Amino acid sequence: MSKQEMTLKKGDRIMKEEKPWYKSKAVWGGLVAVAAGAATVFGYQVSPADQAHLPDLLIGLVELIGGFTAVWGRVAATKFIRRTA
Repeated sequence: MSKQEMTLKKGDRIMKEEKPWYKSKAVWGGLVAVAAGAATVFGYQVSPADQAHLPDLLIGLVELIGGFTAVWGRVAATKFIRRTA
């Protein structure tokens, strides 16, 4: 890769695909690390093995809650969904 290819212009992105923040294992991993640190301050111990599994568990939990919310929202809705704007 040449030096010219490595130079990014303003607005260029290295990552081309996007996803919601709550589907990012890095975000959840960071939140787990913060929560584990807070737990330690209050006298609880979270093992490194538990910390490693928590991001996947939390992502699955968020997706589960999102799915139930979508179904409940449609069942409880009082208006039709219009196809055109």
